[in-house]
Amino acid sequence: MKRRLAREKAFQALFQMDSHEISAQEAIEHVTEEDQEDKFLNELVYGVNQYLADIDAAIEKNLERWSFSRLARVEKTLLRMAAYELLYQEEVPPQIAINEAVELAKVFGEEQSGKFINGVLSKMTK
Repeated sequence: MKRRLAREKAFQALFQMDSHEISAQEAIEHVTEEDQEDKFLNELVYGVNQYLADIDAAIEKNLERWSFSRLARVEKTLLRMAAYELLYQEEVPPQIAINEAVELAKVFGEEQSGKFINGVLSKMTK
């Protein structure tokens, strides 16, 4: 599975975990087919889940005129996933993580989601 598709599937799994009380394994099973095991997808879902409190704190610290509790689920999930890549995946260049989150925001988010995500994540890299 290509990384872009893995990110999309990870977003869907993380969104389900945030919306319903299901495990990471259940969420991954819901978004993949039986033979679609993917290491990068698993790293994203389990990594975000493992470091959720630290990731949320890093996001909140970089929000301007906005509170973490007011974030829509789509934006919150995309920010969590990209923040995990920025903070814990050294092999992923920061600009790639940001660009991928912005592209997913264009698909799953509102009209201004991409700009918002780009702003928060760019601030995190400084």
